Formats: sequence, structure tokens, C-alpha cells
Amino acid sequence: MASVPGSKEQEQGTEEAKKNAVLENIQQLGQTNTVSGESNIFCLTIIGQVEGHIVLPPQNKTTKYEHLIPQLVAAEQNSKIEGVMIILNTVGGDVEAGLAIAEMIATLSKPTIALVLGGGHSIGVPIAVSADYSIIAETATMTIHPIRLNGLVIGVPQTFEYLDKMQERVVRFVTKHSNVTEEKFKELMFKTGELTRDIGTTVIGGDAVKYGLINQVGGIGDAIRELNSRIEAKKVANSGGLVQ
Repeated sequence: MASVPGSKEQEQGTEEAKKNAVLENIQQLGQTNTVSGESNIFCLTIIGQVEGHIVLPPQNKTTKYEHLIPQLVAAEQNSKIEGVMIILNTVGGDVEAGLAIAEMIATLSKPTIALVLGGGHSIGVPIAVSADYSIIAETATMTIHPIRLNGLVIGVPQTFEYLDKMQERVVRFVTKHSNVTEEKFKELMFKTGELTRDIGTTVIGGDAVKYGLINQVGGIGDAIRELNSRIEAKKVANSGGLVQ
């Protein structure tokens, strides 16, 4: 049989493309291949610092809220997506951006689960409690502290009134979407002597559940099971059936 002209070149080109794809996966994702196949669960990761209206330095690991909001809108509109999982490992960040993300998650019509891994600090707390059900890893922490201003601050009473109103927005949101009381949350927020250079409290896994901030201690397996259970319950409810 006669050989097809250029077939060797095509094979070499395909092999080279595969090598380049593997190399790119290692560089970008730290693994040689990615899991393929469609899922009915949309996974939203919030890592590093929540970036708001001010662009942070390039060396900072950031999550840009203008990237997350269109993703949440797309997940809400996509009929193939039946549930949303939010994975948090954040130090906090822009208050208004964080509250915007939290409000978006809280108003989704699809079942949502939040999983706190590593940390869900500062404005990460409202995002963590915004889901229908929240889970925290045993070693994960959440830092609760008052809102702070950085940069140029105009020292007039209106500035402090605005700060106080914004803090109340955070307190109201957290207490509305979790089982913690306002008194307990404010007690944790204004506690002195625990943080080295600030007032506030660092809450570890089990304590977050004890205070009513988070629903349970667990991991990714627990989160997926809970989300699948809620997805099935919603399907049954929509079909008019009974769920046991």
C-alpha cells in the first residue's frame, strides 16, 4: 500500500500538540490531565482576596467579583446546571464586592452548598453563610472582625456613620442567613485580646458550627452528598411527588 503523503508530518504535529496540551495543564493546573464529562453541578471557587473596585497588586492571589457575577447569572440560566457548589479559601477583601457575591448566591433559585476550606475570613463569612447549607473543614478558620477602612479617610462624623451602617448590613446578612444570634456575632466581632493587632475572633471548624455560623463540619464528599440530596428533593417537589 502506498503511504499517504504528509501523514508522518501530521502524526508528528498531533503528537506535538498533545505534548503541548499536557505541558500547559501542568503549568496552569498542576496536573497532567483534566477530568472530562459534563456535570449538573456548577463549582464556583473563591480564593485569595476578593477584589472589588480597586485593582490589587499582581502578586496578590485574587478573585475578581466582576468575573463571578456573570458566572452566577449563567449558572442560574443554564437548565443543565441543577446545583451550585461554592468553595471558599479566602482572606476576605472588598466589603461591597463580597456582599454583592453573597446576595447573588442567596437569591439563586437552584440548591447551593458552601464549603469552607482553609479559611473563610472577614467578608468571606457572609459569602459562606449565603448558601442554602454550609460546611466547614475541621481545620478551617473564619476570622470575624469589624469593618476597617484603608487609604485616605476623611475624618468627619459622616464617615463613621457610613462605616457603622455598612457594618450593620454585614451583621444583618450573616444573622439572617445563619443560626448565629446578633448578640453572639457582635460579641465575636468586638472581642479583644485574641487577635494580635486587631479586635475580633478566629473561629475554628467545630466552633463555627457551635456558634451557629456554619451547619456542619465536613469535606467535599459531604458537600456533594448534601447538594445531590437537595437537587433530588427539588426534582420531586417540582414533579408533585413525595420524598421520604
